[in-house]
Amino acid sequence: MDQRILVPFDGSDASETALERALEENPDAEITALNVLDSAELAYGGVQGSAAESLTDAQREEAEELLERAEARAADHEGGFRTALEVGSPGEAIVEYANENDIDHIIMGSHGRSGLSRIVVGSVAETVVRNSPLTVTIAR
Repeated sequence: MDQRILVPFDGSDASETALERALEENPDAEITALNVLDSAELAYGGVQGSAAESLTDAQREEAEELLERAEARAADHEGGFRTALEVGSPGEAIVEYANENDIDHIIMGSHGRSGLSRIVVGSVAETVVRNSPLTVTIAR
């Protein structure tokens, strides 16, 4: 059976690099590009009612455009390719998606933060590495 690979994809240079690496090094793998809408950002500012729905719709539309871009990059991929969109805390949602969808390997980018910004901002990649029972490759 071919390997199933998950690539968290947010449109950053790091996630683009991870996707390219997954596609080039795993031509027969089934690859899923996953975008996670951060639930903390969706609730930012206490937006309520129709304004909250518009914000969510705008963010969802942007996420779908990012995933379409990933699909275009994978157009020539011989293995299967799909996209997925989840809402939640990015690190936790990535690990949960991988566990629930029989993923074998996660390949993801790292934004390369260091020092105080890493401590304050946190790291999605670090959360995934610490919590995933799967092999995680960090592409810089």
